[in-house]
Amino acid sequence: MDTLSRLAATIAQRRAADPDTSWVARLNARGVPVIARKLGEEAIETVVAALSGSREELVGEAADTLFHLLVLLDAKGVALNEVLAELERREGTSGIAEKAARGQ
Repeated sequence: MDTLSRLAATIAQRRAADPDTSWVARLNARGVPVIARKLGEEAIETVVAALSGSREELVGEAADTLFHLLVLLDAKGVALNEVLAELERREGTSGIAEKAARGQ
């Protein structure tokens, strides 16, 4: 099991934990809109780090973004494997061609 899969499993396990002792449980207790906003905040911080921060800041913010994405996926009942399968489906396809096929 790779790091992201282990993290996804840990997040699923902690979803129902005590919100006073688990960040994942606290986020879930506050609901999907809060989780989604937190992911957005982390994504913005990742962009800022990419543009003006150090390499270490970018690594840290990217890790925060991935973590909060996994929390959101879990809260919405979307398994990491579903996202990975979609990436595998797209593998070898030009991003331009893939977007065109979706009509974007």
